Amino acid sequence: MQFSELPLHKSILKAVAEERFHRPTQVQEKAIPLVLAKKNVIVSAQTGTGKTAAFALPIIQLLLDKKVEDEKAKKKIKSLIITPTRELAIQILENFVSYSKYTDLKTTAVFGGVSLEPQKEILGEGVDVLVATPGRLIDLQLQGNIDLSAIEIFVLDEADLMLDMGFIADVKKIEALCPKQKQTLLFSATIPEKIDELAKRILKNPIKIEINPEETTAKNIGQLLYYLPKKNKTDLCLHLLRNTINGKIIIFRRTKFGVDKLEESLLKNGYKVTSIHGDKTQAIRNKAIEDFKDKKANILIATDVAARGIDITNVDAIINFDIPNIPETYIHRIGRTGRAGKSGIAFSFCSPDENAYIKLIETLIEKPIKVIAEHPYPIAPPKHRKKQPNTVSKHNKGRKSEASKKNKKRWY
Repeated sequence: MQFSELPLHKSILKAVAEERFHRPTQVQEKAIPLVLAKKNVIVSAQTGTGKTAAFALPIIQLLLDKKVEDEKAKKKIKSLIITPTRELAIQILENFVSYSKYTDLKTTAVFGGVSLEPQKEILGEGVDVLVATPGRLIDLQLQGNIDLSAIEIFVLDEADLMLDMGFIADVKKIEALCPKQKQTLLFSATIPEKIDELAKRILKNPIKIEINPEETTAKNIGQLLYYLPKKNKTDLCLHLLRNTINGKIIIFRRTKFGVDKLEESLLKNGYKVTSIHGDKTQAIRNKAIEDFKDKKANILIATDVAARGIDITNVDAIINFDIPNIPETYIHRIGRTGRAGKSGIAFSFCSPDENAYIKLIETLIEKPIKVIAEHPYPIAPPKHRKKQPNTVSKHNKGRKSEASKKNKKRWY
C-alpha cells in the first residue's frame, strides 16, 4: 500500500511525500483507517514502528474535515496528546508541524523545564492540537490557561512509560477534564495490567492493534552478545570503539550515575561524547541531542527514560552497556538503529548478574543472540545456555575480517 491510497487530504499527502515517506508502516496501515473512522483504538507496538504518524496523520485529516464557524470555538483545543517526556513532546510537535504545514491548523507543545509565560501566550492565541506532558498540563489548567471542554480526540502516547514514571494518576485527572464524548487513542509499547485497567476505564469498545515484538526486531539489525565481568565493561567498550565500531553510536546505561561515569571515561580517551538523563536541564538535553544529530558528537550515552521515543536517524550502532531488566526495553533500544531499511548492529555486554535478563530477552524475540566469545575479557556463558551454533569463537583474533575491511559498517 502507498500513502496515496489512504483517504488523506492532498495537503497532507504533499507534506508526507516531502518527508520521503511513500509506504505506510504496518502500524500506520492498520491504525490510520480506524482513526479516520472515529474508532477508539489501542495500539501495542514497539519503538521505530511509526506510531506518531499513525495518529498524527488521521488527526490532521479529521480536524480539516471539521468546519467550525464559531470564532470562539476556533480558539479551543480540539485534540490533546499526552506524552511522558519533554523530548517526546517536542518530537510529536515537530511531526504535527511537518505533516500539517500546508493547512491552517495550529499545534503547540507544553512541558516542564522551561518558562511558563511563552507557553501561556501561545495558548492564549488559540491552538487546534496540544501536545503536553502531564505535570505541565495540570499546572497550566489550574492557572486557568487551558480549556479542555472542546477536546474531540484524546491520545495517550507511550502509556507504559507513563506508568513507569508515575503519571497514571495525572492522566486519569486530565482525561476526566475532557468531554465524555470523544475519540480516545492509546499507544503503548507494551500493555501491562495497570495500562489494561486504564484502557478499560477510558476507552469504550476499543479496537486493538498489536504488532508482535518479533516482527519489530528488524532482520537488518545484527545482534551480538559479549559475556564478561562487570568490572571490565568500560575496557571492552573502549576496545570495541577503537577496533570495531564506527559511525554514530548510542550507548544505553541503566542509571544517571552510570551515564555520567562512562561519559567521563570516554571524554578522557578523546571521544566526542554527549549524554542525556533525567537530572539534566531541558536546555542541556536539547543541545546534547542536537550535537549528536549534527555530528558534533558521534556518541550519545543515555538512560532509557531520557531516550525513549526520540527519533534520531542514521544511528549505526547501539551498545547495551547494561542489559535491561525488562525485555521489551531491549527491543526499544536496538530499534534505534537499522531504520528505514538501513543496516545496523547492537552490541550487548552481559555480566553474570544479568544472565537472567538475557534469557528473558531471547524468549521474547524467539531466537538466541549471537555470542562473541573471542574478546579481551571473556567469561563462560551461563550453564543454562546450551552451546549454540551461532556462538563465535576465534574469529580473526586481533584483526578485522576481510568483509569489514571492504565495508567498515558491516560487523556481522
